[in-house]
Amino acid sequence: MNNKLGRLISFLEHYKYLIVIVLGVLIVGFLDENSLMRDVQYQLQISDLKKQIQEYKERNDADIKRLRELKRNPKAIEKIARERYFMKADDEDIYVLSDDERPIQTNDETIN
Repeated sequence: MNNKLGRLISFLEHYKYLIVIVLGVLIVGFLDENSLMRDVQYQLQISDLKKQIQEYKERNDADIKRLRELKRNPKAIEKIARERYFMKADDEDIYVLSDDERPIQTNDETIN
């Protein structure tokens, strides 16, 4: 028992700096709140958020452009009302075409 303890102490004394370095790298790299793994995760998250910001900026610019067009041109309002809300003038008729699938006919058979 005493011999095993002596070898362990000798091993620890001989490799004490290596053991401290390995433990330090493990703590800083993986276990700490500010670890390198979390830093990589945060960088990936920041990258995704920057992409989302860019998409929202593009969408915002397109909406601002559309809003300016609506303020300048009353025909644009009429166009949106007709396309989106199926509104019509008093002397017009509106026909809505369905996008339902049609049955396919092959060799006197109908397939739905």
